[in-house]
Amino acid sequence: MAAISMLNPKAEVARAAQALSVNISGAKGIQEVLKTNLGPKGTMKMLVSGAGDIKITKDGNVLLHEMQIQHPTASLIARASTAQDDMTGDGTTSTVLLIGEFLKQAELYIQEGLHPRIVCEGFDKSKEKCLQILEDMKINLTEGEMKDILTSVSRTSLGTKVHPGLAEELTSIVVDAVLAIKKGEAPLDLHMVELMEMQHRSEHDTQLVRGLVLDHGGRHPDMPKRLENCYILTMNVSLEYEKTEVNSGFFYKSAEDREKLVVAERKFIEDRVQKIIELKKKVCDGNDKSFVVINQKGIDPFSLDAFAKEGILGLRRAKRRNMERLSLACGGVAMNSVDDLDESCLGYAGVVYEHVLGENKFTFVEECKNPQSVTILMKGPNKH
Repeated sequence: MAAISMLNPKAEVARAAQALSVNISGAKGIQEVLKTNLGPKGTMKMLVSGAGDIKITKDGNVLLHEMQIQHPTASLIARASTAQDDMTGDGTTSTVLLIGEFLKQAELYIQEGLHPRIVCEGFDKSKEKCLQILEDMKINLTEGEMKDILTSVSRTSLGTKVHPGLAEELTSIVVDAVLAIKKGEAPLDLHMVELMEMQHRSEHDTQLVRGLVLDHGGRHPDMPKRLENCYILTMNVSLEYEKTEVNSGFFYKSAEDREKLVVAERKFIEDRVQKIIELKKKVCDGNDKSFVVINQKGIDPFSLDAFAKEGILGLRRAKRRNMERLSLACGGVAMNSVDDLDESCLGYAGVVYEHVLGENKFTFVEECKNPQSVTILMKGPNKH
């Protein structure tokens, strides 16, 4: 009986030189696919998924994610490239091409009889030399040059991803967005830049909104569609009747008792609504200011009606991440109770308006005083 028994009789077995050549040919294969992507003059690839969705891109990272790579060495190279993208956001195609080229050169030496171990040591030596040269070349950035350098970097990166004309427009949008959310030396939180898609007009209408765009609108027909000089109240308080968490029953003897019960249930919510309306009257009466309520939980029709009568724009069921962004964009504090409402917990926006697009409503919160959260509004006639 053989000393080694094969676990999978159908597996391909490649030893020594043969294994090396299989690996190198795998790297060459993935290099050939991505070679045409490189640089601003690279060609676009059209990817069609099994469901028929279309993606048009020349971004190496997207291509490597969408491609189904069977070869183990090629998939290792693809993972190295996506790691590069996660760390720096660019350079995937370059990484694949460099690895492919290194292996091509290594193949020449191996064919001459050089041991692969020595080639690896050579690569390690050259890596140290490269790092040393980069260290010697680097220059320190001054605050004045920051915007110009950032613009150049993003122009170079975007030029290899999208059409040159669009890249030029996106460059200034991206740089302004990053500079808006930068807080001193603190690390950047890129989640504070909201990316919102609107299937509307052309891709050249993509813009930077110095504020927030919410993907829903007012839920009452009488609510104002456009307000200026707005106080923004962000809150996480339920303004609708909710069932109790315990199973309980109420027994009443007469219709009057039942009426009292209904009134008591409503009063609980109406008191909350009244407190918000009182705050609105306090800060807005006698001036041209207006009032917007953005709530993370629900607002029932009665409460919406009360807000509409007072000229308040009420948005319900806002996303949690937008609540954080709102307090950063407009100022103010997200309130969890209506008991201690005062002017200090309100944010401010120059203009709040609703934009209706077919079935969808979008609410724009713009002209904030010092926005630390912004929105990039991407437009285009179709999904891809």
